[in-house]
Amino acid sequence: MMYPSKFSTVLLKTYLLIPAFLFFILLSFENAAAQEIKLAPEVHKTTFTYSVKENQELKMDVYSNQGLSVIKPTVIFVFGGGFIQGERDSKTYTEYFNKLVTNNYKVVSIDYRLGLKGVKKLSALHTRPLKNAIDTAVKDLYSATAYLINNSVKLGIDTSRIIISGSSAGAIAVLQADWEKRNHTSLTSQLPEQFQYAGVISFSGAIFSYQGAPSYQIAPAPTMLFHGTEDKLVVYNKKRFFNKGFFGSNYLAQRFNKQKYPYYYMRVHGMGHEIAGIPMHRNLNEILWFIDNYIFKKKQYLITTDFNDLQSKRTMKLTPADVYK
Repeated sequence: MMYPSKFSTVLLKTYLLIPAFLFFILLSFENAAAQEIKLAPEVHKTTFTYSVKENQELKMDVYSNQGLSVIKPTVIFVFGGGFIQGERDSKTYTEYFNKLVTNNYKVVSIDYRLGLKGVKKLSALHTRPLKNAIDTAVKDLYSATAYLINNSVKLGIDTSRIIISGSSAGAIAVLQADWEKRNHTSLTSQLPEQFQYAGVISFSGAIFSYQGAPSYQIAPAPTMLFHGTEDKLVVYNKKRFFNKGFFGSNYLAQRFNKQKYPYYYMRVHGMGHEIAGIPMHRNLNEILWFIDNYIFKKKQYLITTDFNDLQSKRTMKLTPADVYK
């Protein structure tokens, strides 16, 4: 189907952000990914294979500060890397994992299949590889969740308090996963019908929809969102053309506020995709506060925080034009 040139230009601009997003993440993880997490002395890691798909062993690292079978609330973490690369045990996440575990949560950091690895071209009219990559990550997250549920006694998992968290591509995956589960889509069949995630913590994420603006049959899990207002790589608000679109943290927070879905949104002015990583170092106390109040105490807060540090400096300013020269 051919669109008028004006509309083609809009659609092209919408999806040109995708390769730039991938390119940025590739650079940002290049050095960190190869360096394994340095754990706090009281934190112990045990590795399991939770599934084998397409001849690939998918592993998870379970971090705990007590015996493995001691039951605790659990945070499943999904790494970033543009669906091209990334490591579940990158040292980028050291401080975040240590903080959660030393505050008596378990952390489970998972592998997932990288659905855009080797893909050469994404364009306005060729978004199916991206959709497939997101769906693949979500299905692997569901497989990891099912493994934890089925082995909850052995691994000490409180199945009523499983929280999902992710950075960038991982943030897309966790927001998408909760949305799919709350709408009982076909992707969710491997999880118990009544199971729902207890919370979502997203660092620069979005939902990718082929069905227009995302809505929820069942209210979403309490959700914590961090996003920079100048993020040109993972959309901050929304990019939509007819029924296809990316719906970022700002759009989701507005939607949650309107529907009275509990959420906490930190809108970081003047910053871009750096916010995919910064909160895992600078906002750890706010994250612990969110879990305690929203998930344990069941508070029904609708919070949007405008944060503007005039001394903050951008470290990455890639745009689509930097990739398409």
